[in-house]
Amino acid sequence: MSTTLLFAILLVIAVVAFILGRMRAGALSQGRSSALHSRPNYYGAFAALVAFLPPLILVAIWLAVSPFVINSAVRDTFPQEVKGQSQAQQSLAFGMVSTIARGLPWLSEDEVRAVKQDPSSLQSVFAGKGVAVAAEAQPYMLDSAATLNAMAQTSRTLLSALAIALSVVGAFFALRVVAPRFRARNQVERVMLWALLLASSIAILTTVGIVASMLTEALRFFNAVPAHEFFFGTVWDPRFAGAGASSNGQFGLIPLLAGTLYIGFVAMLVAVPVGLFAAIYMAEYASPRMRSLAKPLLEVLAGIPTIVYGFFALVTVGPFLRDISAQLSGLVTGNYASFIQAQSVITAGIVMGIMLIPYVSSLSDDIITAVPRALRDGSLGLGATRSETIKRVILPAALPGIVGALLMTASRAIGETMIVVLAAGVAARMQINPFEPMTTVTVKIVNQLTGDLEFTSPQTLVAFALGITLFCITLALNIYALYIVRKYREQYE
Repeated sequence: MSTTLLFAILLVIAVVAFILGRMRAGALSQGRSSALHSRPNYYGAFAALVAFLPPLILVAIWLAVSPFVINSAVRDTFPQEVKGQSQAQQSLAFGMVSTIARGLPWLSEDEVRAVKQDPSSLQSVFAGKGVAVAAEAQPYMLDSAATLNAMAQTSRTLLSALAIALSVVGAFFALRVVAPRFRARNQVERVMLWALLLASSIAILTTVGIVASMLTEALRFFNAVPAHEFFFGTVWDPRFAGAGASSNGQFGLIPLLAGTLYIGFVAMLVAVPVGLFAAIYMAEYASPRMRSLAKPLLEVLAGIPTIVYGFFALVTVGPFLRDISAQLSGLVTGNYASFIQAQSVITAGIVMGIMLIPYVSSLSDDIITAVPRALRDGSLGLGATRSETIKRVILPAALPGIVGALLMTASRAIGETMIVVLAAGVAARMQINPFEPMTTVTVKIVNQLTGDLEFTSPQTLVAFALGITLFCITLALNIYALYIVRKYREQYE
């Protein structure tokens, strides 16, 4: 039985338990809700949870543990000469066995017998079934594959039987304990509390796991490259070992960090005025009908994939800036050479700023509309115009929240990758001319991890050092934004 079908059966049992639990609570109270400690739905929910959660936990544990048990048992069937090989060779052999096991159900009995008699024909037979086998199979692999399939089928059957039986027993137990004074609501809320705690723990542990994985590999990088050379180096030239025998390359962070901050700064110059003015218009000037149309249309920009923005920069914005700069140069000097390159800081900054407009406008709009109406009415009642009210009352009141929103938007900007790759290039250099290409930290992370590489050299491990650095920068921005919002929020409540 497949896992999906098993979940469907458990869900059906839980629904039936919910209905029966609710009906039993109503029957015991003889239709009088005041005789019950909890509402009838809580009794049904209690029965459904008891029928569904224990088998669900059993399935999760079983699916996590059973592969290791089955794989260990299958490896024990290997011949002694295979067991004497290295771990990598045994893993390769087991991978072959797994591939053969997936293809065996597609073969007829005659084809299985033919393959067992002539293992060298296995590749061609499996190729006809759409299953690719990397190398020629050994005779023992067919028997091990059959054992693997048999054990997997036995495991699925046993799991299905135990899970269904546990679900039925749980439903029966829940129905037995249903009574008018049974605290079903307390039990259900306790389960929900544990579920919320589990969800919070997963989110926290995921963050801890991400940081730990990056930090572990980053420490390996810093064992090979001194930290001061990375954080204060001004040259980025991560040559691979085959490129030169005398050098492992230079891993200066400063050019990448400068490009990241420069492009992010240009993007914020574009996004902040447009987004903030759009938010002020929608919150203070637009009619309800116009607001209901403009706000969703503006927020559509947030749903466009960043690769599409990159194409827009590569095909439209970059060539436009290059051509217009050539025309301007020709009009002024007579030389029609463009002084803005198609891939440049300003191209990436403009397109990234367009991408960030909905973040600025949406967050700022929510913050401005949250300013108490009494402040507006008081200012207008004292004779101030609407523009004066916005400048001297509403914006100062909303300023802490707007600053926090802008900092969060900035952290989004410095983590962008695809727009920078297509619009600003991959040149890691330090310069202040916005019409020349630069690159960012995220782009180099992608470059260093592109291809069939092993995490054994500084050229690949540097990606983790870049990642943990970028994580710390964005974390600091987010923490500072939250600090500003929390520090000044109560001042205007």
